[in-house]
Amino acid sequence: MSHSVSPRVILVMGVTSSGKSTVGEKLAETLHWTFRDADSFHPAENVAKMSSGQPLNDDDRKPWLAAIAAFIDDSISNHQPAIVTCSALKRVYRDVIIGGRDHVRLVHLVGDKTLIGERMAARRNHFMPTTLLDSQFATLEPPQADENPLDISIAAEPDAIVHSIITQLALKPHA
Repeated sequence: MSHSVSPRVILVMGVTSSGKSTVGEKLAETLHWTFRDADSFHPAENVAKMSSGQPLNDDDRKPWLAAIAAFIDDSISNHQPAIVTCSALKRVYRDVIIGGRDHVRLVHLVGDKTLIGERMAARRNHFMPTTLLDSQFATLEPPQADENPLDISIAAEPDAIVHSIITQLALKPHA
């Protein structure tokens, strides 16, 4: 996406427990944009597989990624700005979700394994067990410059992260 094009959709990415949902929800609330968490796009089979401690493979992810991409396309065509959270750990996943969509901007929440592990251990009622954290970091392909990512440290409080995203992307609330 060109720096001059104002984003209509923000994809907030990062490994599990990096704060995607918290930041995404706060960002959407502040901007009055629609919010969707990528977890809501998973078919039941994927949730069951992850709940049993098994990481998903790329075949498992195909319908999930297609559903996220369809939501983004609908948001853009309906002029309804949106925030979508998704781990989007591999470039090929981001290419499906963002590829060729000029009005989508990537925000990458960045943190070290120790901090994320602590956050993950503190979570309750989530299907992703802490045993899958290593696989998340092993799978992560950090966004490259040509993806025009906004890398944001998760060390700050969520409100400060949201403020930083809004400021750096010059975002305005939706009327």
